[in-house]
Amino acid sequence: MYNLCVPLFTDAERAFLSAVSRLAYCNPFLTERSDFERAALGRDYVAGESIWSASVENPDAPSPNVDRVHARLLPVLDKVRARLPKAANAQPGELAIYEDAVHHFLYQRYYAEFTANQTKPANWRFYESFEQDWHHYLPDTARTPEAARFETAAQAAHFFACFRQVQRAFQHIFFSIVGNSMPAARLRASVWQSVFTHDMRRYGRVLYGRMQDFPTLITGPSGTGKELVARAIAASRYVPFDAARLRFADPPGETFIPMNIAALSPTLIESELFGHRRGAFTGAIGDRKGWLDACPPAGSVFLDELGELDLSIQVKLLRVIETRGFSAVGDTARREFAGKLIAATNRDLHARIRTGHFREDLYYRLCADLIRTPSLREQIDDNPAMLRDLLLFMVRRAVGPDNGEAERSLPEVEAWVRDHLPPHYAWPGNYRELEQCVRNVIIRKSYAPIPETPQPDSPADTPFFQSFRRCELSADEVITHYAALVYRQTGTWEEAAKRLGLDRRTVKTKVEAFLASATKPATS
Repeated sequence: MYNLCVPLFTDAERAFLSAVSRLAYCNPFLTERSDFERAALGRDYVAGESIWSASVENPDAPSPNVDRVHARLLPVLDKVRARLPKAANAQPGELAIYEDAVHHFLYQRYYAEFTANQTKPANWRFYESFEQDWHHYLPDTARTPEAARFETAAQAAHFFACFRQVQRAFQHIFFSIVGNSMPAARLRASVWQSVFTHDMRRYGRVLYGRMQDFPTLITGPSGTGKELVARAIAASRYVPFDAARLRFADPPGETFIPMNIAALSPTLIESELFGHRRGAFTGAIGDRKGWLDACPPAGSVFLDELGELDLSIQVKLLRVIETRGFSAVGDTARREFAGKLIAATNRDLHARIRTGHFREDLYYRLCADLIRTPSLREQIDDNPAMLRDLLLFMVRRAVGPDNGEAERSLPEVEAWVRDHLPPHYAWPGNYRELEQCVRNVIIRKSYAPIPETPQPDSPADTPFFQSFRRCELSADEVITHYAALVYRQTGTWEEAAKRLGLDRRTVKTKVEAFLASATKPATS
């Protein structure tokens, strides 16, 4: 018989494990993580930055509170585990708290093993040890009839897969999206939600196998890392684990398939995306499988510059999202898209809808999971010290991370930026511009940003417009000035070329000529 007088928790254990339960399923990139760690550790909590971000100078530095919570958790779980057979009066809520704490403990215990097996060939034999720990702390009634009933007791392999996914997602988000500012922290938290939703318990129960049904739309200015965000999401998909064979069902080949809409013609986009049959159009000399067809269930197709997609292809894409079905160009056979769709744009889609260039129904199919990447200026305004970290990050990319040259080169780059750019320079090209600025300073000890577009009281106040009205400009000068303006607004040679109806090399030549004339010293 059970001893009905044995409680499952002491008051102190209940308070501690309740905090760990919340910590186990929180978004690690929100400030609530610090609140839960503080509640669990009390006076042993190590105060620090509330924003959890990779330090550029010491990227592998762990949070000290992670290890402190883990060390304190083991003896508490062992005590509670010993009481389980006698604690028949344990309430379902108490069992759920204990269960969450076990999940957190086992994830941290095997975190290093998951990290070590990120590269192939991976060895997942440590699952056998994991499974033993799992069934020890969460006994299954099928194995131990007198044990308490736990919702996840029989799901060791599934949670092993979930833990691997959590580890991969954390690594990709933490190290890809850098920046110790609140806008950067909110971006990391938003990407985490895109992978796991805001309710990780529900995700673990049912949504892990349905996230491909939720397309993701990433918006933000050009050069703010939208493709980095897309890659982090794509690299963090759930992959089932086969406990009998001790291996994950990792798909072979490429699982992230990017396509830049602005760089391709509508015909080529349709062929690349949906595939085509031989003879479907001029030049189709054989059958071709499209990316939607080739994408595995755990893969992702990334459509960059979605705002430039031709309306006729938008109709077909809408059907893919609604039914998962499509047909290759020149074929009637139905094919199925099994992966996840991720799209990005720097265009104002609401404005594109109003002008008839983007379908409203397609937008509403895409906006359920919406991520916005902040501008570089937003992040620096929130934390000015972040500029130095990013400069060091870019210098390391330019000269190499492990030879000490980046640290020697950083003062020169910092000094040039401080002495030659305004204190609140807008960085209109965002990270892309920052990187090119660093590379220019390293190579030439100079950088010529595209001049700000004047904002006079009247357009007639600009020297260019005055010369234009007096008919003093050549056609080449007009095109050169306009090409620079379009490139400044779009941020890419491809998009500027598309808007101007020119070859990208021509646009590049015009913009470089404009920069040369704008930075040429005046002569008397």
